[in-house]
Amino acid sequence: MATKQQRLAVVGGGPAGLMAATVLAEAGHGVDLFDAMPTPGRKLLVAGRGGFNLSHSAPLPEFARRYGVHQSWFEKILARFSPADLRRWLADMGIETFVGSSGRVFPAKASAADLLRAWLARLDQAGVALHTSHRWLDLTPEGNLIFRRAAGPDLLVAPAGVVLALGGASWPKTGSDGTWSAILARHGVKIVPFAPSNCGFEAAWSATLVDRFAGAPLKNLALATTSGHGSVGELVITRYGVEGGAIYPLTPVLRDELAATGRALLFIDLKRNLSEQEVVARLQRPRGKMTLSNFLRKQLRLDGPASSLLRECCPAADLNDPARLAARIKHLPLVLTGIRPLAEAISSAGGIDMAEVDASGMLRRLPGIFAAGEMLGWEAPTGGFLLQAAFSTGYCAAHGLLSWLAQGGRQAPQP
Repeated sequence: MATKQQRLAVVGGGPAGLMAATVLAEAGHGVDLFDAMPTPGRKLLVAGRGGFNLSHSAPLPEFARRYGVHQSWFEKILARFSPADLRRWLADMGIETFVGSSGRVFPAKASAADLLRAWLARLDQAGVALHTSHRWLDLTPEGNLIFRRAAGPDLLVAPAGVVLALGGASWPKTGSDGTWSAILARHGVKIVPFAPSNCGFEAAWSATLVDRFAGAPLKNLALATTSGHGSVGELVITRYGVEGGAIYPLTPVLRDELAATGRALLFIDLKRNLSEQEVVARLQRPRGKMTLSNFLRKQLRLDGPASSLLRECCPAADLNDPARLAARIKHLPLVLTGIRPLAEAISSAGGIDMAEVDASGMLRRLPGIFAAGEMLGWEAPTGGFLLQAAFSTGYCAAHGLLSWLAQGGRQAPQP
């Protein structure tokens, strides 16, 4: 087995790992960056499809609330590297950003590929050694890393400190497959089982609805769960059920309800900007010979997908009674029968139990080894909160490692 001697090691070439490697190298340390794939940043490129949402402009207290039970932990992380810090950092690389009408932060002109190229050039200039097609296999009792290489014998790396940033378990084709969890579990680190997050849900659609409206959006909705959690935005009818930005923030609640009862109820307000009384008044207008679909389109601007959804989820008697139909339009119950597989999810819940890391991101059971990004057991909705967490935890884990070294950890030789 070949051996590579002490420098600092970052394992994982996604946004958290790239950030950690940048901080460590620009602090003057020799850094080896390892990635299992032939090229780094594959999940970053996936995030760039259909709009590259880097962060969000929400005030920090509101921003931190998006991480649910881990709000207080993220308040400290975001204070160290905030969305504003991220925008300044990107500007230093020539990536200007802007805030969209929804509060989301996007690059002004650059694509995900542009950002990745600029970032890799910055790492190269800082002296980071990039090792692709190196899959992490194990950790020795001494804290050394063993990698399986695409060519040549396995590699033993004896670093002075490590940042692990191996991602969660969604989009496994990008290299984010969660296999690292078994390694850490063998070394006593508690792992919370992975679960899909920011994903689609299944519903028992009729063939008619699927054939006519699969892929059709339902816009400007308000959603609510039986426990009172809510969100607004868009749903997309799919062949298996629904997906979209409105349902993603409700994933944890709906996932738990499905696990407990085998089904979950989602209540849809199809006209969230009108009161139920206003809807009733419009439905009481003369209908004449118009079909229900045309009447709903004329009076309430509810198009074909919305009309079909009403027929799908309402008893027939409700469709011909203005008061009962108005109640359904404002509070339409949709029965969800399942959740889509982890491999399809935008992100994953689970991973390293947050109690296993200290405030700096170091694994309490493995001194000198820090964790960042989605491999930590936090969960957040889309809208910029996922990528910001990756950037911020990568930044903080790197600074945690630098502080650990300064306080007496195994000193890394200067390059």
